[in-house]
Amino acid sequence: MIEVNPAIRPDETLDAFYKGKILVLQRKNGFRFSIDAPLLASFIQTKNEDEILEIGTGCGIIPMLLSVKPFRHIVALEVQQGLADLARRNIMLNHLDGRITIVEKDFRQYNPWRQFDIVFSNPPYIPKDSGYLSRTEEKNIAKHEILCSVEEVLNSVKNWLKSNGSAYFILPDNRREEFGATLLKAGLKLKRSRLVYPREGEPPNFFLIECSPASDDHCQVMPPLILYGQNGKYTEEAEAIFSGPARK
Repeated sequence: MIEVNPAIRPDETLDAFYKGKILVLQRKNGFRFSIDAPLLASFIQTKNEDEILEIGTGCGIIPMLLSVKPFRHIVALEVQQGLADLARRNIMLNHLDGRITIVEKDFRQYNPWRQFDIVFSNPPYIPKDSGYLSRTEEKNIAKHEILCSVEEVLNSVKNWLKSNGSAYFILPDNRREEFGATLLKAGLKLKRSRLVYPREGEPPNFFLIECSPASDDHCQVMPPLILYGQNGKYTEEAEAIFSGPARK
């Protein structure tokens, strides 16, 4: 059994989210999540009976944000030992160890021997051999396609997803066309999509995708999400997303 101590350490911060419902330990100089985590958590639709799998949980932020929604259980995979330890401590800190299980494993070597109602991932954004590397290996692995590619993620998702299940992703908008082609190659179809814009009149910075093996040829295109208003503050919808829904 892995011994877990959720106490804060000198090289960590303790932050509160969803109006104090969720507490999150993060390393000061390690990989720290950004707004893409709550955006994806808000986009994912769950039911009470759902068995869920996450590929690449980092500090465990998205499963913790999902804990205010209904589901049966989440298995969250993380390849990096330091982040897997941090995620376990976060799960214990929030008293979610009965609902969320952290598994330290490279997803390419993981065999759950079952399929899931939902699979989701906030995968590395930066294609291999592009962008600038950080001095921190933890950040590099989380942000760059060093240990995996989007194509590998999607191929695994197809195998692990029930025929009527849904998979959810968030990626930078500059990878939208590439992602769509890779999705079709993996045998998955678009079910729902949404673009995220920093402000009106500016190019989108993220896209959110729900896909499924069983989707028909129609994809529901949701209205765009605008993050900031003309006053420089979050729009009403963005503020509601970052504040979090009421716990079910």
